[in-house]
Amino acid sequence: MDKANYWLDLAKEDLDAAHVLLNSRKLLHFGFLCHLAVEKALKAKIESVGAIAPKIHNLNKLAELGGLLDILAEEQTDLLDVLNPLQIEVRYPAYKQQIERILSPDQCRLLMRQTEELVTWIEQQL
Repeated sequence: MDKANYWLDLAKEDLDAAHVLLNSRKLLHFGFLCHLAVEKALKAKIESVGAIAPKIHNLNKLAELGGLLDILAEEQTDLLDVLNPLQIEVRYPAYKQQIERILSPDQCRLLMRQTEELVTWIEQQL
């Protein structure tokens, strides 16, 4: 369970950093950190069953590998779909304005709540 705890600790650190970015209105990177928090929580789940977390970033694939995809609520799978593009598009300037339009302050507050709830739920599945 040590590797699972390692990933879970990193996920919680990313959530803390996401809060800081949200409060300072650095919303582009806020979304990226929400993605990272869920990604790392899913990798904790994969490691908790004795598998090695792959070096991939697709949240749906990670949820599948962790045995969670079929038991996620619809709201949770919808969240994965929202977060998935944030891990790559934030890195490319052509997408910056598009992503910034999506990540309004109100949307980000909702995203923060949903991300925290999902990470907590994943932790309960360990």
